[in-house]
Amino acid sequence: MSDDGPFAYDGGRVDPGERRNVRFAVSETYLGDPVRIPVTVVNGERAGPTAFLSAAAHGDELNGIEVVREVACEWDLSELAGTLVCLPVLNVPGFLAQRRYLPVYDRDLNRSFPGSAGSTSARRMAARIYTNFIEPCDFGLDFHTSTRGRTNMIHARADMGDAGAARLARAFGTNVVIDSEGADGMLRTEAVRDGTPAVTVEMGEAHRFQRPLIDEALAGVRSVLAEYGMLEAERVRWPGWRTVVTDERERTWLRADGGGIVDMHFERGSLVHEGDAVCTITSPFNDDNATVEAPFTGLLVGVLENPVVYPGNPLCHLVELSERTRRVVELEQSTNDGGT
Repeated sequence: MSDDGPFAYDGGRVDPGERRNVRFAVSETYLGDPVRIPVTVVNGERAGPTAFLSAAAHGDELNGIEVVREVACEWDLSELAGTLVCLPVLNVPGFLAQRRYLPVYDRDLNRSFPGSAGSTSARRMAARIYTNFIEPCDFGLDFHTSTRGRTNMIHARADMGDAGAARLARAFGTNVVIDSEGADGMLRTEAVRDGTPAVTVEMGEAHRFQRPLIDEALAGVRSVLAEYGMLEAERVRWPGWRTVVTDERERTWLRADGGGIVDMHFERGSLVHEGDAVCTITSPFNDDNATVEAPFTGLLVGVLENPVVYPGNPLCHLVELSERTRRVVELEQSTNDGGT
C-alpha cells in the first residue's frame, strides 16, 4: 500500500514532508503520572509504504535501541518515500529498571500484543502501542537481543509461510533465517495475523551496545527500505549465503545435564562439526568434567555467556546446514581466520 497522506495517531498527526518527535502516553505510574514512550514519525514528501522499526519490548535489550535511534536521528531521510515510524523503547518501565519484563507484575510486553484496553496493565500498554503505531503500518522490524547471560549472532525470525514476512526477512539480508510463526502475543506474530508483515531481528546480548552488530542491522534496514522503494539509490543486500531453517529437527538447544562451570570452546556464529566438543562442564575442583558434543554439523546461532549452569540450562542454539552451505561457511570462516 502506498500513501501520501498524513500519519494520524491518538492526539496528533504528521503530514507529508513533516517529522515529529512524540512522547506518547501508554500508561500511568502509581502516582498517576504518565508513562510515555519516545516515538519519531518521519512522513516523506513522496508517496510510499508506512513502516515501523521497534526495539526494547524487553527493557534490557539495548542493541536495537541504537539501531532505531540512528535511523530516526542521524540518517538523511529527506528523500524518503512513505512514512517511517521509529519506536526505540517500547518497554519504558523495564528500560528504566534495566529489567527484561514490565516491573509491575513481571509481565512480558512481548506476549501482550495486540493488547486490550480493558485488560491487564501490560495488555493496555500493548494496545496503545499497537493501535496507534503498528496497526497503521504496511510492514515492520522488531529488534531484540538474547536474554541475560546468552548471546546471539544476528539473524531473523519470521513466518516464512507468509509471503509478506518472507519477503521482508530476505530483504533484511541475514545469513540465518529461522522460520517460525512465533508465540501468541508476540508483536510480530500478531502483526502478521492482522496482515502487517513483521520480522523479529535477534542480535547480540542484553545490557550493552555491540557496535558491529548495530552496524550490520543498520545495513539490513537500508536493504529493507530499498526493497520497498522507500529510499532511492540503495541496493537490496545479499549476505553472501543464507540458510532458512524451516524444520524444528534442523535446530536444537544443547542443554546441561549437570550443574557446574562452563568452558565454551566456540563463539557465536561458529561452524561446529558432528562430534566436536562444544563446551566442557566442570566442578569447582576441576575433577568431574563433562563434555558436550555437537549432535550434528551446524552453526552456533546462540551461545552461553554466563559460565555457570544448573541442570537443564541452555548452553547453545545449534542449527543444521546443508552440505553446500556448510562448504561456503567453512571457506568464509577459513578466510576470516587467515587461512588459504
